Amino acid sequence: MGQDEPDTRARIQSAATVLFRRNGYSGTGLKRIAAEADAPFGSIYHFFPGGKQQLAEDAIRTAGAAYGHMVLALLDSVPDPVESVAHAFETAAENLAATGYADACPIATVASEVASTNDVLRVATAEVFAEWVDAAGQWFARWVPDPDAARSLAYSLIMNLEGAFILSRAARDPEPLRVAGRSMAELLRAAISRTDK
Repeated sequence: MGQDEPDTRARIQSAATVLFRRNGYSGTGLKRIAAEADAPFGSIYHFFPGGKQQLAEDAIRTAGAAYGHMVLALLDSVPDPVESVAHAFETAAENLAATGYADACPIATVASEVASTNDVLRVATAEVFAEWVDAAGQWFARWVPDPDAARSLAYSLIMNLEGAFILSRAARDPEPLRVAGRSMAELLRAAISRTDK
């Protein structure tokens, strides 16, 4: 393997992740990925012999795992869980506005696009979402010991976040994310209150 190969592969992965996130699967061409990565077109097939589908699956799984870790780290950055949830949504609102409403969830654009058209990518997005639900459920279980209630909160967190991203991007307004954060904080407060009784 040449000295520059790991760097080239990383540039291709990074460019693909950004472009799939912003433009979806159909709206992202391999020539554009190569150009954005400043890589020879043939190098995509060198690293990803399965072409666009393999590159998209890699981007979904890699970016999905990184995003999940980032959200958990953000949730852990504030000691009070209710405040932490509100803070996470506020941070998402600020970050989305700062990117001109271009960078929301790293897999949602592709997930909604391929759900009925590409089973390999549908499975990849479903598995990433399932990992997020599991990890968030474990996080909520620290304050809500009932596993069903903790898992329900995890689903609510992801659904609120994903839905708010769509509304905020469409309106070019961070307010839906802030409203979703307040709603999620209230759900968690109520669940903790039930646990304390």
